Amino acid sequence: MIYIFLFIFSATTLYAQEATTPLYEVKTASIVDELQKDEFGKGSVEINQSPAVRSLLGVRKYAIGAEPTGDDMVLIVQGFRAQVFSGNLRTSKDEAFNREKEINELFPELPTYVTFVAPFWRLRVGDYRSHEEAHFTMRLLKNSFTNYAKEMYIVREDVKIPLY
Repeated sequence: MIYIFLFIFSATTLYAQEATTPLYEVKTASIVDELQKDEFGKGSVEINQSPAVRSLLGVRKYAIGAEPTGDDMVLIVQGFRAQVFSGNLRTSKDEAFNREKEINELFPELPTYVTFVAPFWRLRVGDYRSHEEAHFTMRLLKNSFTNYAKEMYIVREDVKIPLY
C-alpha cells in the first residue's frame, strides 16, 4: 500500500514540476548588466542610473532549449497592442478564437494573442514599441473588420521585440 502511495506522490510531483517550467529563460537582465560583466579579469565597468531608465531597457529572453542567437531571441519591453475582443460570457472563448482565425487568414504576418484573465477572454494583436505603430494596425483591422470596429482600442502591455 505504501508503494502505491509513493508512486502516485512521485508522479504528481514530477507532473507539477513539468507544468510550471517557464517558456523563456532570462539570458541577461539588460544591456547594462552585459556591460558591467568582468570578463577575463580585465576590469569592470560600473553604470549608475535610475531604476526608471533600467526598466525602459527591457530584458533579453530566449526560448528554453534553443541557443541564445538568431530568431529565438526577443526583447521583452513595455509596448502596445491592439485589443480586438474582450468578453466574459460562456461563448467568449469561442468568439476570441474565431476572430483570431479570421485575422490570421487576412493578416498572417500579425502576431495574435488570445488570453484569459478571469473573467475575461481577450484577443490582442501585434507587438509594437510605439502607440502610433499599434494605431496604424488598429486602423487596418477596423477597415477590414467593420463589425468589430467599435470594440477595438490600443492597450499598453509587455511585448516581444525580436533581436536581429
